Amino acid sequence: MEYVYAALILNESGDEINEDNVTAVLEAAGVDVEESRVKALVAALEDVDIEEAIESAAAVPAAGASGGAASGGSAEESEDTEEESEDEEAADEADEGGDEEDEEASGEGLGDLFG
Repeated sequence: MEYVYAALILNESGDEINEDNVTAVLEAAGVDVEESRVKALVAALEDVDIEEAIESAAAVPAAGASGGAASGGSAEESEDTEEESEDEEAADEADEGGDEEDEEASGEGLGDLFG
């Protein structure tokens, strides 16, 4: 999660989200940086408009807080939740020293989180 926070900090400060900057933010926070995770994050965020993703994500919790599927939420919302769970599992596998294919999957999952 700290990797995503580093990207958000860079975005908020107007700095470019690249491997060097993400690594610098993480090191400043005292995080043991894994180069493969930094690369996956930067690649996943390459074509993402973070401001737009934040705005659309801010609307989702409000809908979910009112009951979501229990109050007539769509099946699409349930599918999104399942996809996020699968993405998190893929990211966890990559964290456990998975191969390069798992790392690519975790990067795609981050892209899904931001749009």
